[in-house]
Amino acid sequence: QVQLVESGGGLVQAGGSLRLSCAASGRTFSRYAMGWFRQAPGKEREFVAAISKSGGGTYYADSVKGRFTISRDNVKNTVYLQMNSLKPEDTAVYYCAATTSASSAWFEYDYHYDYWGQGTQVTVSS
Repeated sequence: QVQLVESGGGLVQAGGSLRLSCAASGRTFSRYAMGWFRQAPGKEREFVAAISKSGGGTYYADSVKGRFTISRDNVKNTVYLQMNSLKPEDTAVYYCAATTSASSAWFEYDYHYDYWGQGTQVTVSS
C-alpha cells in the first residue's frame, strides 16, 4: 500500500509560480507511475500531468502544456509539479495519485489510479 501526502499549495497572483510536492510512503515508489489531477468547485476532477515509473516519460493536459512540469525523485519517493504562469482558471484542489499501470494510454483516466492523496488547495487571484 502507498500513502501519498501533497504539499506546496497556496494563494498566488496570476502569472506567479508554485511547486507542489507529493511524498509517498513505502519502498516501492518506483513501481508506480504518478499523476496529478485537479478539481475546481462545481467541476469534475480532471487530469493535469503524469510521469512514468522511471521518469522518462511525461504527459500533460493541453491546458497546462508549456506552463507546468512534472518530475519525480525515486530516491526521495517524491513527485513534483512545477506550475508557472498560473492563471485564475488553474484554481482547484490538486491531487497526486499512483498507478501500477505501465501504459501511458491510461494515465489521463482517474479510475486507473490505485492510491490518492488528500489534496492541496491552489488559488490563483486575478
